Amino acid sequence: MDRELEKDLIIDVSATEISFALTEDHRLIEFSKEQNGGKSFSVGDVYLGKVKKIIPSLNAAFIDIGDEKDAFVHYLDLGFNFKAFDYFAKQINPNCDYSSLYKRTRFDEILEKEGKIDKYLQQGQPIIVQIVKEPISTKGSRLTSEISIAGRNMVLLPFGDKISISQKISSKEERRRLERLVHSILPTNYGVIIRTAAEGKKAAVLDVELKSLIQRWESCWDKIAQSKSTQLLFTETSRTTTILRDLLNDSFSNIYVNDETVFHEVKDYVMSIAPDQEKIVKLYKGAQPIFEHFDISRQIKSSFGRVVPMKKGSYIIIEHTEAMHVIDVNSGIRVKQGEQEQNAYDVNLVAAEEIVRQLRLRDMGGIIIIDFIDMEDNEHKNLLYKRMVELMHSDRAKHNILPLTRFGLMQITRQRVRPVTEIDTMETCPSCSGTGKINSSLIFDETIERYLAFYVKEKGIKSFTLSVNPIIEAYLTKGLFSIRYKWCQKYKCSIKVKADSGLALMQFVWANKNGEKIED
Repeated sequence: MDRELEKDLIIDVSATEISFALTEDHRLIEFSKEQNGGKSFSVGDVYLGKVKKIIPSLNAAFIDIGDEKDAFVHYLDLGFNFKAFDYFAKQINPNCDYSSLYKRTRFDEILEKEGKIDKYLQQGQPIIVQIVKEPISTKGSRLTSEISIAGRNMVLLPFGDKISISQKISSKEERRRLERLVHSILPTNYGVIIRTAAEGKKAAVLDVELKSLIQRWESCWDKIAQSKSTQLLFTETSRTTTILRDLLNDSFSNIYVNDETVFHEVKDYVMSIAPDQEKIVKLYKGAQPIFEHFDISRQIKSSFGRVVPMKKGSYIIIEHTEAMHVIDVNSGIRVKQGEQEQNAYDVNLVAAEEIVRQLRLRDMGGIIIIDFIDMEDNEHKNLLYKRMVELMHSDRAKHNILPLTRFGLMQITRQRVRPVTEIDTMETCPSCSGTGKINSSLIFDETIERYLAFYVKEKGIKSFTLSVNPIIEAYLTKGLFSIRYKWCQKYKCSIKVKADSGLALMQFVWANKNGEKIED
């Protein structure tokens, strides 16, 4: 029986952003950031928007939701029950009974599949919409008018009349129990999707969550009635609780937070959905930064570069373009003749694991093309494809994987709802300050000597410690009559040359006999 992975969530709260790192057996597998303050447009947020422009040729419309870039909705994304949402938004006003209006709003007239958007939308018209994809590159948010409100155990569908159950709940008896239970507590004009997490849950738990979801939807009615201007009606729960809602299960080991306010928020949320797991939430109070303590900073640096190293010298190269992501697999080592096929297969299997991790880590979406190392054996190709399907099974994003082509390429499509996470792992070179140019190495020793002459003659210092890169240290001290020895004789002083791997090749630091840095 396979050992259960230790899964930890580490939350780093700073003044400007909150960072989330999810680890399995202390290995980073998901990473995301959320800005503190400022206006953000996130998946799941519901807006009262305004139709900005109709595009009949695309059968779509641009919607103003308050972002710099107008959001986009296609006719097919209006949803079958758009007429009900549209009627409700137009009829609601401060003087009417909101609840009565909602209950009598009919949704038996569904939108036809082949209709035209200009038949239902006009410029300036208010429209209730929900973000399904965040702004990416030059594109604005992608919207839907089929509103859904996600909870841990269920998803509420306003103006719905069906109860759907997750296919992952396999027991027929449990499916029937959940359907009967939810049907008995579901009010008029609401539908529900029962999530996998609801399996085995008691009626009281589901009833409390259903009422909470309904309250979130009904709490925005007053905003719609009071104003027809563009505004946020309600947002998804915070990024922290959204992650917990989707990920928290019995295998979750620890949640570490370095901020007391967020710690209490997380603890309260965990208590509300899984009271027996309250003890896994822990407030980190260490002197070392939380990401350094849990080795997250180092893993970020090693995982987000263009080149990602793997076992035994192999590596993958990841390139991002506007249309797709391209991943190239390289063995990085030489093998004996006759072992090439097996070596290619072994490296490809290792690469498959790392690639699946990178897809989740960077939240790469859209089209992904993987150039695996060429293999001749069709059995190896089939096994690699099956392994990739198996590894991707744990990925929550919707995806589709195609077998390898004759050229050794694998194509994957993965749901893209937000921009890919990109972190600049490059650092400014301390030698050239990012210019790409340094002083000539041929006269480097002369440069150091000029400083020495100045300190001896002008400042009267006679005892020094010179810290340099280890390569320069060897150059200055090698041989019986080394450069260091010649300087000591020439300037009648003592010089201790110290190797410091933290210094760049052309960097040097002069200090006096007490170890205090000498200022120019």
